[in-house]
Amino acid sequence: MTLLGTRKQLRTTNPLLAWVSEDREIMSEGTFRRAIAIERKRTERSQKPFLLTLFEPSGVQGADSDKRVLDNIATCLLNCTRETDVIGWYTEGATLGVIFTDIVTSDKSLFLGIILSKVSTTLRDELAAEEFARISISFHFFPDHWDQDDSGNPSNHSLYPDLLGFNAGKRSLLGIKRAMDIAGSGVLLAISAPIFLLIAALIKASSPGPVLFRQQRVGQYGRQFTFLKFRSMHSDSDVSAHKAFVTEFITGTSRSETSDECGQPIYKLSNDRRVTGVGKFLRKTSLDELPQFLNVLKGEMSLVGPRPPIPYELAAYQTWHRRRVLEVKPGITGLWQVTGRSRVKFDEMVRLDLRYAASWSPWLDAKILLRTPIAVIKGTGAY
Repeated sequence: MTLLGTRKQLRTTNPLLAWVSEDREIMSEGTFRRAIAIERKRTERSQKPFLLTLFEPSGVQGADSDKRVLDNIATCLLNCTRETDVIGWYTEGATLGVIFTDIVTSDKSLFLGIILSKVSTTLRDELAAEEFARISISFHFFPDHWDQDDSGNPSNHSLYPDLLGFNAGKRSLLGIKRAMDIAGSGVLLAISAPIFLLIAALIKASSPGPVLFRQQRVGQYGRQFTFLKFRSMHSDSDVSAHKAFVTEFITGTSRSETSDECGQPIYKLSNDRRVTGVGKFLRKTSLDELPQFLNVLKGEMSLVGPRPPIPYELAAYQTWHRRRVLEVKPGITGLWQVTGRSRVKFDEMVRLDLRYAASWSPWLDAKILLRTPIAVIKGTGAY
């Protein structure tokens, strides 16, 4: 039994194939992109990956030729995919997409080979040779592996068209946010210049090593950047203890490190021997964060947003956790910092970040910025 035939044929030779209904239709761009978002959320719950496959004509042949090729591709896809697979316009009139859902095999390369073979066979048999030669096919698995990649490669944008479209729709508001970032970080850097010099002198006098601590962090869409802080630890410090602690914290297997003066649990290494005497003061007052205004000025961070994770932290994330670094740019302060800080569990911190992303506005940023000095002065949860 092959993939060819009418839609009424029952294909039982392969679990990838099933009945194809007569009334299946090609989804519009907006509906299909929402379907991708829904499948991402379904995967977060079920842990079953899906495959997004995109088809588009390549080369310059003219609109009529492209339309004919795309119409033929659409017909072929309706005939050779399962009823549970989703077909639609990724880009209206230009790129067709298929979401192959409920992938049960753990071998993605095997599944990809099967899909490529079946789809290619159908298209080759149904299209003219010159039409088939013009088709560009790309494959995008979700979850993608940027969270486990230390090379600095960003996430696969093809899997997040709804987020990119959402941000594009807020372009004017994002312009206001960027203006606030530039003005705020520029003014604060100018005002704090004398403090920079004093802190630099104290760090140099207290322990050998550089004044600034540089570390790779993960920004929006998985892009890595060099994160700056005043050095608060000894320069030869081992990260293994922190890596073990945060991995347990993220996976929910750790208990609180200790309790604060009010009896609230603290989910942070509060008695870290790597921290210098000056470093403890800098952390308690959050003065170690001042160099991050340079990250904001460069556009790598915002004044308000989720804290950017270290790559080994991101490697421990569940799939749904990753949305905190997808939906908005990372920031110096945010809802977590002014409400829970080190007193909440990781899942709750992520929910606070997602709440911020869903309700973000310049006015909300302003309110968080106004609350930040109070949180810094209290020093609650800062270690």
